[in-house]
Amino acid sequence: MSSVGWDLVHHALRRRPAARLDVAAATRAAVAVVFRDARTGLELLFMRRAEHEDDPWSGHISFPGGRAEPGEELLATAIRETAEETEIDLGRHAEMLGTLDEIQAMARGRPVDLTISPFVFRLRRTQDGTPNQEVVSLHWLPLERLLAPECRSTMELSRKQSTLRVPCLRVDDLVIWGLTLRMFENLRELVEAARHE
Repeated sequence: MSSVGWDLVHHALRRRPAARLDVAAATRAAVAVVFRDARTGLELLFMRRAEHEDDPWSGHISFPGGRAEPGEELLATAIRETAEETEIDLGRHAEMLGTLDEIQAMARGRPVDLTISPFVFRLRRTQDGTPNQEVVSLHWLPLERLLAPECRSTMELSRKQSTLRVPCLRVDDLVIWGLTLRMFENLRELVEAARHE
């Protein structure tokens, strides 16, 4: 099977309009799904969130992003939050390629009055980024590896008095699950559909 290049990513994102939720959420957020060129092919940026007792996604692997400020356009939110969390200036050094489906946030197994819009970017210059105090570490992961079947796994999640097995991706010591996995699976579906056309 051919590797995923820029032409395929462009085609995948243009196959259909991104779905928008028919809900009026009290809070809106945006994330940046950031690609860059590497020797091994395309890479995607992930970050490990800092541990914080008030953060329902504390310690999770995520895309950069956060809540929109009052009156702020969601694209601007994705760019601002990425700059704050990683010091990568998408406004100056990236091209916005498209959007993924909007999703409703879940925290600790329950829906949250928050919608998340993912924006996909191509970074035009090589930079690793620098995490701020909200972020423990940044990770550029090869897209081909993330798409490989051997990365797909499950993990145990404790919920009250029960234990659930939920899907995840395992890459080295990183476990990608929950909201971030939902967004990545949307990207995977688009790429795989484009690949087979």
